[in-house]
Amino acid sequence: MIPELVRTWAAGWAVSRRTPQPVDRPWGVYIEVGTAEQVGRHVLPHATESAVRSAAESARVPRTWLHVPEPRETVGPWLPAGWLIDEEDCGHLMAVDLMATDPVAPEGYTTSVETRDGVTFVRVRDAAGAVVAQGQMAVLGEATVMDRVVTEEAHRHRGLGSHVMRTLASEALARGATLGVLGATPDGRALYETLGWKTHAPLTSCAFRP
Repeated sequence: MIPELVRTWAAGWAVSRRTPQPVDRPWGVYIEVGTAEQVGRHVLPHATESAVRSAAESARVPRTWLHVPEPRETVGPWLPAGWLIDEEDCGHLMAVDLMATDPVAPEGYTTSVETRDGVTFVRVRDAAGAVVAQGQMAVLGEATVMDRVVTEEAHRHRGLGSHVMRTLASEALARGATLGVLGATPDGRALYETLGWKTHAPLTSCAFRP
């Protein structure tokens, strides 16, 4: 199950971030990102030492990334010289069977939903009209990949993150999706678990910084 979830996550992430679609490689897939912080990313559905080494050794450009569904303690010894584990970017691969709810914004906030080029954006605004919480997703057939869910610090602990997630789930169900997938930060994981999401694997993030 984990390899399928990893491939779904990679494909949905590419749609959400408007990058080219993942390209198959012997060890997994490669996504051309093309930003100053990240030139591209290798995503490995099967986490083996040979796969990690092959993907890492194929990198020629600094700021190439590698994402592996194994604990960092396992992945670290497999990395060739020039590669480092980025502790801040490591996270968790999570999934859930989507359930219908009737999301209502907390008092004092309003919600908008917009879909552009296959990406659905949910934004929550305060009384002044400022965006204080948001998230987005890409629906891929029966699965949706949720991405960039964030709440401004001054508006946290008011249920806005949960509201964004429930609104995204409702929109996904309306589009025929039944499975939700995401890559969670450690902080985000706690929120998603309260909504029924399950962790299926760690996601170790590695960067090529020779």
